[in-house]
Order: sequence, then C-alpha cells, then structure tokens
Amino acid sequence: MAGHSKWANIKRQKERVDEKKGKTFTQLSRAIIMAAKYGLPDPAANFQLRTAIEKAKAAGIPNENIERAIAKGAGTYENNNTMYEEIRYEGYGLGGVAILVEAITDNRNRTAADLREAFSKNGGNLGEIGCVSWMFEQKGVIILEGEVNEDFLLEASVEGGADTYKLSDEKMRVEIFSEVTNLDTLTQTLKEKKINFFEVELRWIPNTLVEVNDPDQYRSIFKLINTLEAIEDVHNVTTNLEFMRY
Repeated sequence: MAGHSKWANIKRQKERVDEKKGKTFTQLSRAIIMAAKYGLPDPAANFQLRTAIEKAKAAGIPNENIERAIAKGAGTYENNNTMYEEIRYEGYGLGGVAILVEAITDNRNRTAADLREAFSKNGGNLGEIGCVSWMFEQKGVIILEGEVNEDFLLEASVEGGADTYKLSDEKMRVEIFSEVTNLDTLTQTLKEKKINFFEVELRWIPNTLVEVNDPDQYRSIFKLINTLEAIEDVHNVTTNLEFMRY
C-alpha cells in the first residue's frame, strides 16, 4: 500500500506539472496570436511578437506551434474560427488591495464569470473598468540575471533611454524600466552592447502600495491571486499589495 501511495503522489504531482505546463503553452500561444493580430506578422518588424516568440521558445514550445499561432493572428491559418481578444479586468481584494487582471479570451462571458467567482469566493470584488487602473502605470521592463558590470550597464541604459533600474543583490537580478514606446530601442541598444537579458515584458507598476497587516487577510489575498492565475484565460495578474513577511 505504501508503494501504491507513493506512486499515486508522484502521479498527482506530474499531473499538476503537466497542467501548469499546458496552461503556460496556452498563454504564450495566445500572446503570439494577439501580437500578430494587432501588428505585422513579421517578428523583425513587430517587437511584441518578437518578445512573445522568444518567451515561447524559452518555454519549449515547438516551432510549428509558434508558426501556427502567428498564422492564426495574421488570419492566414485555414479553418481558424476562434477569435481571441485582450481584455483587462479590475477589482479589489481584502484590505482595499487593487488587482489588475489581463486576459486573452475567445469568450468574454465565460472569462468574466470565472473571474467574478474567483473574486467573490476569496473576499474580493470584480469592479468596473477604470476602478483601479488609475493607481498603476504601464512600463517596459528588461530583466537581467547573473553578474553584470553596473557602470557599463548604467551607461548602456542611459544611452538606450531607460528611466531607471533596480538591482537585487540576493538573486543577482537587474530590472531596467523604460517607457513602453521606448522599449524596442532600449533592447536593441543592450544587444548592440552585448548585454544579454533574460526576459522582456510590459508590466503595470503601482504608484502606491497597500499594506495588509492582518496575516489572515494577507493569506486570503494570495489565495485570490493564485486562483486568478490558475484560470486558463488569465495572462497576467498585478496588484499593489505591499509584500510582508509573516
């Protein structure tokens, strides 16, 4: 029985990993579709598409899947009756914490229902568009990991038009922030300077952070965030929660 129990646990763990991997593949494929839909289907001329493709390749998505996603976004894929759209949802968690949810969906009614249920079951409220987005500002972010010459990085960042950057000594991680419209220029400058980066993304940055001093509320907010992130249509979740150690 012990052996059977151990096998069952391994099987369940594998199923969870496979499920998470499948969701990641779905999210990244949809990001490629949307980038190709609203821009040129050529990654050399479409920065968002190029970034989405790089993330997909890093996650191990096969090239044929990537090409199919580009074709779907460009409208050149045969028998493609599924139409995706990007929608931003906004709401509150416990303690007045603001939450932005970015989704890519082919059925906005289903997505809204899933999000509303996730919020209501975890002490939050799904609100109207604009109810919390005014508390955030969208930025382009370039992430570097590993050792880096800070003086050289600063010089390259200034040349590329970066706003600021943040160092994390603990993980040898650097985040460089830029206006969204300048992100492509900044990435090209760093490439020319032979500075390798780990990831490029668009991120909503909160103007102010909210502290939640009640440990139970804090855990409930994290449960809400995890529940939202588990929804297949959800692409990204951002909050203005001040991270604490309990």
